[in-house]
Amino acid sequence: MFLNFFTELRSAKVPVSLREYLTLLEGLDQDLAEKKVEDFYYLSRACLVKDERNLDKFDKVFGHVFKGLETMGEAVEAAEIPEEWLRKLAERYLTEDEKKEIEALGWDKLWETLKERMKEQKGRHQGGNKWIGTAGTSPYGAYGYNPEGIRIGQDKNRNFSAVKVWDKREFKDLDDDVELGTRNIKIALRRLRKFARTGAADELDLDGTIHETAHKGYLDVQLRPERRNAIKVLLFLDVGGSMDWHVEKAEELFSAARTEFKHFEHYYFHNCLYERVWKENRRRFQEVTPTLDVIRTFPSDYRVVFVGDASMSPYEVAMPGGSVEHWNEEPGQAWLKRMLDHFPKSIWLNPVAEQHWSYTQSISLIRDIFGQRMFPLTLEGLDKAMRELSR
Repeated sequence: MFLNFFTELRSAKVPVSLREYLTLLEGLDQDLAEKKVEDFYYLSRACLVKDERNLDKFDKVFGHVFKGLETMGEAVEAAEIPEEWLRKLAERYLTEDEKKEIEALGWDKLWETLKERMKEQKGRHQGGNKWIGTAGTSPYGAYGYNPEGIRIGQDKNRNFSAVKVWDKREFKDLDDDVELGTRNIKIALRRLRKFARTGAADELDLDGTIHETAHKGYLDVQLRPERRNAIKVLLFLDVGGSMDWHVEKAEELFSAARTEFKHFEHYYFHNCLYERVWKENRRRFQEVTPTLDVIRTFPSDYRVVFVGDASMSPYEVAMPGGSVEHWNEEPGQAWLKRMLDHFPKSIWLNPVAEQHWSYTQSISLIRDIFGQRMFPLTLEGLDKAMRELSR
């Protein structure tokens, strides 16, 4: 089993050496994992993973190889019905007709009412339509339904209708080593090319060598700078929430862009661009880059590509404080316009099928901000987007 684990990690391109594998076996001989799956996970991760960019690959392989593994003690504990299961039973599922009867409070009233509830509420509530609780139709709480609410204490999305999320959420960086499903995506990106000879003179100049050798009467090797793509690209990637459905497409594009462009930088954002972006999702609250710094750092000849489904509450685009995760002093549209003013060659790639765009108000808002320069994340859409950026 352990040898299979080692080979699976190597197949997943996690750089694991035989020495590290033997270190893990020595740790198991010393009973460092104490026969607990969780302790074994952390021990093996400490022994086998040298770079945090490979943690996601490691987790996938670990889950695949050791799926269903548990000790006898854990099996006995699992016989008791977990509290989470009981909570799920209490979740409220409404018919479409019942959902239409529930009215949204509106942006200002939503915040004003939340402040009142926080002052008045003294205990836990479930199944109601007023208090901060669970499994009801109140705008505040978890595992219920409201057309516009503030999500508090719920794991992951259910209805994608929250205008704010109270809880801290963790996102994962996109994997830039993903192999493309088709080479056509790379070919589409290659339309965005402008070649120049840059860097050190380390490429053989065959014509020059022949000319100088014939002229001087002895071999005179000539070198020249390598011909490289001089196009510079900034890639902004939406992560988390409804983008979880489109991770594979986004990773393929990310992987291709890193290969095709020498001058390349990327940043992450969530839903809409605001006053800060980040490079690593694990540290997105601790290590952020002010958006103004990005604008000041990179010259206006960079091509800018936003990748996201643009599917969110319209408040997130149009209102101060509309961000689902924090209080933004300025609306998202203000930051998008600043970005477009500095980088005139900018486009938005949307993984949502184009025929569905008209059903989401926020997609129309962002499409208008970009001057209709929104393209579907398909081969045809990529081809049109690269032609637009090449103008």
